Amino acid sequence: MTWQPSASFDAIRLRARLNALIRAFFAQRDVLEVETPILSQAGNTDPNIASFSLEFGGHADAGARQRWLRTSPEFPLKRLLAAGLGDCYELGRVFRDGEAGGRHNPEFTMLEWYRIGWDHQRLIGECAALLADALALVGRTAPLSRISYRDLYHRRLGIDPMRAPLEQLQAALGDIRIDPQGLLRDDWLDLLMTHRLQPEFASGQLLAVYDYPASQCALARLRDDGDLRVAERFELYLGPLELANGYHELADAREQRARFLGDIDMRRARGAAAPAVDESLLAALDADFPDCAGVALGTDRLLMAMLDTARIADTLAFDFSRA
Repeated sequence: MTWQPSASFDAIRLRARLNALIRAFFAQRDVLEVETPILSQAGNTDPNIASFSLEFGGHADAGARQRWLRTSPEFPLKRLLAAGLGDCYELGRVFRDGEAGGRHNPEFTMLEWYRIGWDHQRLIGECAALLADALALVGRTAPLSRISYRDLYHRRLGIDPMRAPLEQLQAALGDIRIDPQGLLRDDWLDLLMTHRLQPEFASGQLLAVYDYPASQCALARLRDDGDLRVAERFELYLGPLELANGYHELADAREQRARFLGDIDMRRARGAAAPAVDESLLAALDADFPDCAGVALGTDRLLMAMLDTARIADTLAFDFSRA
């Protein structure tokens, strides 16, 4: 172990410049910066995200003893939206257990923002504008291209991700060998994205993939698209690097509760911990939650692209091994 930083001083200075740029970008657009709790009484139910938890040792009247380190600021930001605050964003640290490696650090920085009255397509444009400004700091440009999830798989792999049988998805992996035990249909679609599609995304280009299968809706609205249901969701890539995940936000508390309970069932089937459902969020959705779109962007990943490095440690003053 070394006491010295994992990032160069130039990288540390670039992070400061990026943070200043982000704040100026939103100030010009009258989007308010806020701060929300890092410790919560409820955790993230997503079966693919593991949360850190801890026990509060103070007086019992203070509330629930078990607390969860946030994996994103999404739920409290949505409570602010329901209360009538308007367009807002947060730039801060989030935490995910078990994610450490070349592109992951258990503690990282997330930028998340919400726009009232917008859908996911309009938000793609603003997200691309912010990334263009950020890349300009290092003298780079990246044109934006958009493609639907269905068209991407059809054009690149010759399959319909919405209708293809499981055997066809498995065969499309080619000579990539994966243990199939416990994998569901969406898992195979994700494997095709990470192993067959992402590595071929053109470097120097922003690619927005939108309108995901309804089964991958997370917290997004669903929409009829011909004879199919799609989730109004997008992911934004710079070359093969995923930077952002956004939604036209679900505003139906009943539907959101059902999704949370479905997540918990899957967690239990996998033997994973099941955090408490966020009742405060559900109450906010049931109150006066506005039509809006929101997106979460990993600023460490963005810095990786700006520094042209494959190591997230190169963007962090002290990575997990040195913290």
